Amino acid sequence: MSDPPPPQGPEKRAAGSEVAAIFRDEALQARATSRNDGQLLRLSPTWIRWSYWLLLAVLFAAVLYTGLGTVHEYASGPAMVHFEGRTNITARSEGIVASVLVAPGQRVQANDLLVRFHLAKEGAELERTQREFDLQLVKLLRDPSDQAALQSLASLRAQVELAQTRLDDRSIRAPHAGIVSDIRIRAGQYLAPGEVLLALVDEGAPCSIIAILPGSYRPMLRSGMKIRFSLSGFPYAYRETTIDWVGDEVVGPAEIKRYLGQEMGDSVQIGGSAVLVGAKLPSRTFVADDTTLEYYYGMQGTAEARVRSERILFTLIPGLRILFE
Repeated sequence: MSDPPPPQGPEKRAAGSEVAAIFRDEALQARATSRNDGQLLRLSPTWIRWSYWLLLAVLFAAVLYTGLGTVHEYASGPAMVHFEGRTNITARSEGIVASVLVAPGQRVQANDLLVRFHLAKEGAELERTQREFDLQLVKLLRDPSDQAALQSLASLRAQVELAQTRLDDRSIRAPHAGIVSDIRIRAGQYLAPGEVLLALVDEGAPCSIIAILPGSYRPMLRSGMKIRFSLSGFPYAYRETTIDWVGDEVVGPAEIKRYLGQEMGDSVQIGGSAVLVGAKLPSRTFVADDTTLEYYYGMQGTAEARVRSERILFTLIPGLRILFE
């Protein structure tokens, strides 16, 4: 059966008017002048070609960077600010604090009185032994041949000196000139022997850091290496300096805390064996947000020292290291 003939005459005009009623004139004109009749998806050969070469360039750059680039390994750990020339003044005997005669930041001279303990017991003991000593001395002067008085006088002299020493221990004096810092006691407080009373810092003493780095890196650490210190609370206040000394032994957390002392040992979390590293800071100030600030004893941060470097390719494929070496 053959297809029906296309509409002619009035039927054709009716069909054309029906199409014109559905579509806009601009769409019909664009359809009549289009040369891409029947294309459902229009692709750009130029865009595909440039994308292909761009991907090849990126791949070549990645391979080149992997083969020539290096990755660094760092030994990092906690670090704290330390002042050289700092002296902790401790109690030589137990007792109750009577008065604190200095204030933080005060400059003192050698042998200046800093802290006084209650002296009633020691003062009474010194007075008693001194009285007995004077009586035996009078007796010996009346009778120089009295051997009992002579022996008693020698014994009492030693007791007087001991009582005087105990009395002197109740008054804490500055061992050298400096600035008073970190007063930890108050009047009426009971103290045991060895407890820290205050600290005395030499004026103009240099500032340094003590870093606690993993003990596994000890063979690669040495004096003269660069180390970077980042202070906690100031993420962009970096200070780069040079390592001055490295501990000879790898020790445990207890030994590290004993070295740092009560003031810093309790505030540091140490896991596993570690080694101590020291480095001087360029100055006692640092800059944060365009403001110059001072370092204070015990401020903590993080220290990083670069211990070795290797190519990225060897890191991704360790077996190639043996082949090239």
